[in-house]
Amino acid sequence: MKLKDKVAVITGSSRGMGRLVALEMVKEGARVVVNGTTPEPVNAVLKEIEALGGQAVANHSSVATMEGGADIIKSAINNFGKIDILVNNAAITRDRLLLKMTEEDWDSVIAVGLKGVFSCTKAAIGYMKEQKYGRVINVASAAGRSGNIGQTNYSAAKAGVIAFTKACAKELGRYNITVNAVAPSHKTRMYDNIPEEVFKKIIAARSLGRMSEPEEIPPIFIFLASDDSSYITGQLIGVDGGLSF
Repeated sequence: MKLKDKVAVITGSSRGMGRLVALEMVKEGARVVVNGTTPEPVNAVLKEIEALGGQAVANHSSVATMEGGADIIKSAINNFGKIDILVNNAAITRDRLLLKMTEEDWDSVIAVGLKGVFSCTKAAIGYMKEQKYGRVINVASAAGRSGNIGQTNYSAAKAGVIAFTKACAKELGRYNITVNAVAPSHKTRMYDNIPEEVFKKIIAARSLGRMSEPEEIPPIFIFLASDDSSYITGQLIGVDGGLSF
């Protein structure tokens, strides 16, 4: 119960890794806000949390606007009275070679993957500063560390998340708010557009020869969200099988 009595907001937590992190945080005692713009998968996660005996509420706002970010954080304040942990996980991909990339391809990925981190963090840190406690965990990517063909937009967004993390850590440490990033790389829906032969080459290039498995990721978030990590801030933890060495 490392997160007993803590309140966590996890953006983009209706599917994939965000869902796994939300479930794991509930198991560790946290009350959570499950965020996603599509109601059905959000409600499915709420049912899973209810089956675990945990407490959670749904939020369907988009992180891509300042109003949406503020509303997501307000869900925690209005329902649980505080926010201790923010996991900025929401992201989308619009994969296309640069020559064929449209303005909408670029803007939509940046809006969710980078501006969304800003909108939610800005809304949360006032409350965290007041209570002199906070844990912000941003989800970066191997693409943000080393780039990826066909993902100039996504790579730029995730590289921005890494720089944002380091800058925020310097600003907020004095208020007992830690800000760290995790850069995982495992098989998710975001890889569906990559041809299988290309995907195999990606795996073969990794120094460990495999990607991380989804269930291996949440314990890292639990550690960074807990009091065990109170001495760690401004760090990027790569969980990508060694691709970004």
